[in-house]
Amino acid sequence: MDTTSAEHEQILTIVNNLADAVFSIDTEGIIRLYNAAGLNLLDTNASVNGKHLDEVFQLVDDTGNKVELFSAITGARSVTVDDSLRMRIGDELLRLELTYAPIRSSYSPVDPTGNSQGYILIVRDITRLKSLEEERDEFISVVSHELRTPVTVAEGTISNAQLMLNRDMRDKAKLKQSLDEAHEQVVYLAKMVNDLSTLSRAERGIASETEQINVVDFAHDLFNEYHPEADKQGLHFNLEIAPKVGYVEVSRLYLHELLQNFITNAIKYTRGGTITLKVSNSGDNITFEVVDTGIGISKSDQNKIFNKFYRSEDYRTRETSGTGLGLYVTRKLAKKMGTRIELKSRLNHGSSFSFSLPKKS
Repeated sequence: MDTTSAEHEQILTIVNNLADAVFSIDTEGIIRLYNAAGLNLLDTNASVNGKHLDEVFQLVDDTGNKVELFSAITGARSVTVDDSLRMRIGDELLRLELTYAPIRSSYSPVDPTGNSQGYILIVRDITRLKSLEEERDEFISVVSHELRTPVTVAEGTISNAQLMLNRDMRDKAKLKQSLDEAHEQVVYLAKMVNDLSTLSRAERGIASETEQINVVDFAHDLFNEYHPEADKQGLHFNLEIAPKVGYVEVSRLYLHELLQNFITNAIKYTRGGTITLKVSNSGDNITFEVVDTGIGISKSDQNKIFNKFYRSEDYRTRETSGTGLGLYVTRKLAKKMGTRIELKSRLNHGSSFSFSLPKKS
């Protein structure tokens, strides 16, 4: 093998091992070289060698209008990056980042003028990245909106209380009402900040370190922590633990946050009756379940309550303060722990939230 052939083979090996799709196009728009990542992107095993670029890449812009890619490439005088185009592969609409440039050679025996000898095109699938960016922007927008109301109400009620004090008004009932309302909004804000903090830690993997947890001790600690709150609301808080449940190995913080959310929701939405924390054996798994006799969740709401900032239109739900983040956070935590939440509920008859974790010997 001569030196030129060896160099050609080395270049082909490098191109084929690149993660990004690479295509070499001649001056007529015909694909002359491509790598394995290119076929993966196009979701095909068929050769695209000899095909025209616009036949292979049928692109549209963000308004759905067709884009002739080869025309755009031939208009480039230097390296150009474009992340505004989309391409449909099967049922999926991919968001692409295209990097293209003319291939020039000042010493080419074919074209000593240095004009383009063709074009190089690098394609990257950025669908997930764009989706995450849009989700982040939407999340920030919604959080800002959700924070604005409690901040405004708290500021207004505190200002009202200050005004009454400055005017030496002796109406303690009105003063107490203003301060109580301000306190309620501050508690709401604190809950939202806590939910956002928990969500942030879970997304970044902070406090995800696992440890062996004695399930009996853990359940008793939760019961002792929330029994006074349930008692204050006139509710019976029960603890049912099966014999020999043993241990699980997970993040203590994630497990606590998940069950805490179920218990506090049960207390919040149960007007009377009981709340039960159940721990049972299920083969090689241990099942945790929180059951209440509360207001229940309608079938139409059951598919939505794990969405961020979703709150039911049920007037009984609206009577209580809530951020709409709690169950969204629990779903994220459950995914981090390798489990999924099971929901059983019937309107006016209570709800049951449960999940299972592998038993650790």
